Amino acid sequence: MSCGKPHETDCREVLAEVYLYLDLECGEERRVLIREHLEECGPCLHEYGIEQEVKALVARCCGNETAPEHLRERLRVRLTELVVFETTESRELAD
Repeated sequence: MSCGKPHETDCREVLAEVYLYLDLECGEERRVLIREHLEECGPCLHEYGIEQEVKALVARCCGNETAPEHLRERLRVRLTELVVFETTESRELAD
C-alpha cells in the first residue's frame, strides 16, 4: 500500500505489525514509529481503524480468553514469514 507520500517506515511494515501495536506486544521504540506513521498516513490510519474495530469485535465475542503462549508464538512466526514473503515478492515484481 502506498499513500503517495514517502515515509520513513513502509506502509506494509506498519500494517503487518498493527496487531502487535494494538496488543502492546512490540517495543516502545517500534510503537512510537508505528504511531507516528499512522498519524501521518491517512490510508494506513484508515486501515488501522478497521483493524481496531475487528479486534474489538473479537474481544467482545471471546471475552477475556487468551491464546496459549505456544499458539501466539506460532502466529508471530507465521506473520513474520508472510511479511518477509510479501516484501520479497513486491521487490521482485518491481525489478
